[in-house]
Amino acid sequence: MDISTRQLSDQETAATWEQSGGRRSAVLRAVVSFARRKPLGAAGAGVVIVLVLTALLAPLIAPYDPNESVTRPLSGMSWSHPFGADHLGRDMLSRVVYGARISLQIGLIATGIGVISGSAIGLLSAYAGGVTDLALQRLMDVAMCFPTLVLALIIVAVLGTEIHWVMIAIGIVIIPATARVVRSVVLTLKELPYIEAARSIGARSPRIVLRHVLPNVGAPIIVIASASLGTAILSEAALSFLGLGAQPPAPAWGSMLSGQGRLYFEVAPWLGIFPGLAISLTVLGFNLFGDALRDVLDPRLRGGR
Repeated sequence: MDISTRQLSDQETAATWEQSGGRRSAVLRAVVSFARRKPLGAAGAGVVIVLVLTALLAPLIAPYDPNESVTRPLSGMSWSHPFGADHLGRDMLSRVVYGARISLQIGLIATGIGVISGSAIGLLSAYAGGVTDLALQRLMDVAMCFPTLVLALIIVAVLGTEIHWVMIAIGIVIIPATARVVRSVVLTLKELPYIEAARSIGARSPRIVLRHVLPNVGAPIIVIASASLGTAILSEAALSFLGLGAQPPAPAWGSMLSGQGRLYFEVAPWLGIFPGLAISLTVLGFNLFGDALRDVLDPRLRGGR
């Protein structure tokens, strides 16, 4: 390699490093700006990050097998068992840590089912209009007549209590609200001049939807997904509490608050305190983060704040 070629390669490498450093600086500035403008949203994001890391690193964080009896039943909090032990002698810290994995898995898959299906229904309803819009919206009205937990209970009772049916049931619960939001956004977008221009030059509906409408619905969908995750995790905990979610001995947060363990809350209050705190902090974190994302990404709210 001659000197000129080597110098050119060094210059390209330096330019690449400079570009990557610029991108990292831009991301860091955006994160700092978000934290300053939305401190509660940043706190919620911190809770979400801790939850994700806990779920991913559960085998490294948990000191014991969550389903193994490692000490005497109802042992109190100690250095070896910071959250105490349950009525079967299982370490509560390990069960709460592994419960994060179950809750996050169910929440992500259920939210994905609900948000994707609801977005498709809302997009089709708004863009097609006419009888299609009327029929789909009346179907969404019927679904929204039922409280969230009642609708989930009905679906689980019909489909079954296996974990995949629970995910589908929670996802179905998320569909109506998602469809309504996406439909309202698409109804506004389809009347804008650039959509009319694309239609006037002969662009077909699938191309208009994929190239012009769908990208502009991305921000509301992200906000809906972040907010729906908290709802999905809370619904899973409620179903597990009622015995219709993750089945024992799976260390689900909701099931820790029900069953035989509930009989010992008076003498061993840590059996209910720590799973309850995990559920509350997780739902609060997702809600705070979702509200902050809505304020940042929604142009109608951005200008006034």
